[in-house]
Amino acid sequence: MNDATDLYTIGQLARRTGLQARTIRFWSDSGVVPPARRSSGGYRLYDAEAVARLDLVRTLRDLGLSLDAIQQILEKQVPLRELAETHVKALDAEIRTLKVRRAVLRVLAKRDSTTEEITLMHALARLSARERQQIIDEFVDGAFADVIDEDATLVAEWMRDVPSELPEEPTSEQVDAWMELAELVADESFRRTVRQMVLSGRQDNRLEFGLNLRPLVLQHAADALEKGIPPESPGASVILDRIIPVELPAEETVSLTDWLELVAEPRVERYWQLLNLLRGLPPAPEAVPAFQWLLAALRAHR
Repeated sequence: MNDATDLYTIGQLARRTGLQARTIRFWSDSGVVPPARRSSGGYRLYDAEAVARLDLVRTLRDLGLSLDAIQQILEKQVPLRELAETHVKALDAEIRTLKVRRAVLRVLAKRDSTTEEITLMHALARLSARERQQIIDEFVDGAFADVIDEDATLVAEWMRDVPSELPEEPTSEQVDAWMELAELVADESFRRTVRQMVLSGRQDNRLEFGLNLRPLVLQHAADALEKGIPPESPGASVILDRIIPVELPAEETVSLTDWLELVAEPRVERYWQLLNLLRGLPPAPEAVPAFQWLLAALRAHR
């Protein structure tokens, strides 16, 4: 270093940073770390701002950014203060990535995963917030395509409500939940089931009816399950009458039975449980067993 001018040669920079001289020379030739000036002998000399740039370029390269992308960033970040701020953001992103990787490794350490599961888990954990949201949006858009209804729109928005970012320190359960959710929405059978549910509620406000029915099912059918009352038993008929009006016409009863066959789908309930896990919320009480009890009681007594 020249004490008078505080300038460094490439060799001095290499010793100071631990980078190889040829790497520094390549980055300099690429324009991302230009020299402050040249010596009388033609050697490139670098100032303190170049040292800061060099450290930032190394961090950004470690994060996978191309030299072209780094050049675009640096062209807008000339002052050292702004370079430092950009550096902090890059380090924050690196720390976040490392925390997600740690969470993935914790999951792998707890179970014997196949090669395919390991590859999928790693790939999903590395997705950006936008890419994660796109996976869910494509699923919801397909399920609710051409269905214009206030209730359907509300449910669609609930189904889209995935956290935009994985938590800074995701738990192994949340990593597992994201992987399971991505696999679930990619399953063609599940996509067809949800589409059927949406279409079945388009003509007769069954979505609204379902929201009103759910509290009654959880209160009465769930209680019957807990008490071990078989849906085919005489006592089940009394409980059924508390949930479904006795005067419901036969045609509507058949329609309701068909709808309950769709509603009593464990994978749909699992979808909502996974969303809660990703939001850091406790899973809602299971409702599918109670709906299945109601369905069996309807078939037995109506």
